[in-house]
Amino acid sequence: MKFYSKVLIVFFLAIQVLNAQQDITSARIEFVFVSKDVDGSIEGFESSSEISLKELTNSKFEGSVAVGTLKTGNFLRDWHLKSSKYFDEEEYPLITFKSSEVSLVENGFKVVGKITIKGISKNLTWYFDQDGNILRGAAILFCSDFNIHIKKGREDNKVEINLILELG
Repeated sequence: MKFYSKVLIVFFLAIQVLNAQQDITSARIEFVFVSKDVDGSIEGFESSSEISLKELTNSKFEGSVAVGTLKTGNFLRDWHLKSSKYFDEEEYPLITFKSSEVSLVENGFKVVGKITIKGISKNLTWYFDQDGNILRGAAILFCSDFNIHIKKGREDNKVEINLILELG
């Protein structure tokens, strides 16, 4: 009888661990400005996300990154991008995202929400896949939608973003 009680206790503890929310222990955000073939990264990630891989619809993705950490491998370009003409780091030091919906899709899950850059909020959809405790997300935005005009045409302002989250 004691053996079965112990097995039941271990079983219920395992279920609680599987359904528990997981914290983000590290994040890497990379981007490619497609028309100029310029890649880079942005850091300073802060998050109040609540991620439950077993109950994704109960999850919320919310966080910010610091504009001042934007890096493209060219100091002068980075300085220029942070200026008031583009990202305006002084007036808008953070880029934020807050999800409104998390749902399963064929090869992973989808996170829909609002991204805010330079005080302008737009819908953004991330598509995630999972590899163990790593979540990889991909999204596309057009920086001209946020009053950041690198090139004249909207399509020429396409930015592909990759988000790699490690869960603990």
